[in-house]
Amino acid sequence: MLGKKSVYAKEAHEGNYIGANWLEDMDLTNQLPGKWREFNSKFIPIYQEKYPDKTKVSAGLACGMLWTITKGILIGDTVLCPDGQGNYFVGEITGDYEYHKGATLPHRRRVNWYPKLISREEMSEPLRNSTGSIGTVSNISKYAQEIEAFVSGSRPPSIIATDETIEDPSVFALEKHLEDFLVQNWRHTELGKHYDIYEEDGEIVGQQYPSDSGPIDILAISKDKKIILVVELKKGRIGDVVVGQIQRYMGYVKEELAEKNQEVKGVIIAFEDDAKIHRALSVAPNIDFYTYKIHFELEKK
Repeated sequence: MLGKKSVYAKEAHEGNYIGANWLEDMDLTNQLPGKWREFNSKFIPIYQEKYPDKTKVSAGLACGMLWTITKGILIGDTVLCPDGQGNYFVGEITGDYEYHKGATLPHRRRVNWYPKLISREEMSEPLRNSTGSIGTVSNISKYAQEIEAFVSGSRPPSIIATDETIEDPSVFALEKHLEDFLVQNWRHTELGKHYDIYEEDGEIVGQQYPSDSGPIDILAISKDKKIILVVELKKGRIGDVVVGQIQRYMGYVKEELAEKNQEVKGVIIAFEDDAKIHRALSVAPNIDFYTYKIHFELEKK
C-alpha cells in the first residue's frame, strides 16, 4: 500500500519504486540486519521515543513492515500495489534499499512495473481478502500461481495450492469467512465483551498481525489493557499444528510486544470439538478452546 488509501500510488508508479515513510528522517543504509527480530529489537524503542503515544504493538507493526519493505522483499520478487481505483500495479523488485531524504516515501526500492494491471474484481475471493488487508504489507506468496496467470494473460486456475496440514478443506474455506465475520461482529461476541481488537488511528490492525512465525489471525487486548489475546482459528487443520502455532505466536507476543505488566493469553476457535486439542491444552492453562455454531434461517415475507 503506497500511502494511506494509496495516495502515493500514481507518484510511485511513475517513479518506478515502492516505499515507506515510517522513521522518515533516518537513513537505514547499513542498518538492515538479515532478520526481522533484530531490526525490531533495535528500532522499536527508537520508534516509541519518536512517537511516545504509540503502543509497543503499533511500534512492532510499523518496524516489522518497514524491515519487510526495505530488506525482507528480495530483488526479483513480485509486488502488487493497489492504485486506489480497484486495480493493482504489478512489478518486479530490481534494486536494494535507497534512502531519499525529504521525499514522500523516503525508504525506497526500485521496481520494474509490468504494463498489465490486475483488476480486483477478477481475483479469487481468497486473494481479494489477502490483498484487501488494512496493513501496508501482506505476504501473498501462496497465490503466486494465480498472480502469474494474470500477468501472463492466461485464465487463473479455480483451485489454488494445497496445504498438507489441512484435514478438512470445506471447513478451511468456511473459517476463512469466519475470521472476517468475527472481526466485523467482534463487539457482539463473547470475546468482544472483554477484549478489543487492536486499532491504529481508527483502523483495525489486529487482523492478520505479522509475526516472525507467520500472521496472527486476530490480536486483541483486554479492556483494562492488562492482557494481550492471541486468537487462532483452526481452519480445518490438524489439532497439533494449531496448538503449536498459537504457542509460537504467544511466545512472539510475550517477547516482542507485551509490556512488563501485561499477560499473554490465547484462544483457539474451531468448528467442532477436538479431543487432541483438549489433551494438549490440559497443560496450557493460558489457552482457551471455543467452538462455534452457525444458525441459518429462512423467513418468508
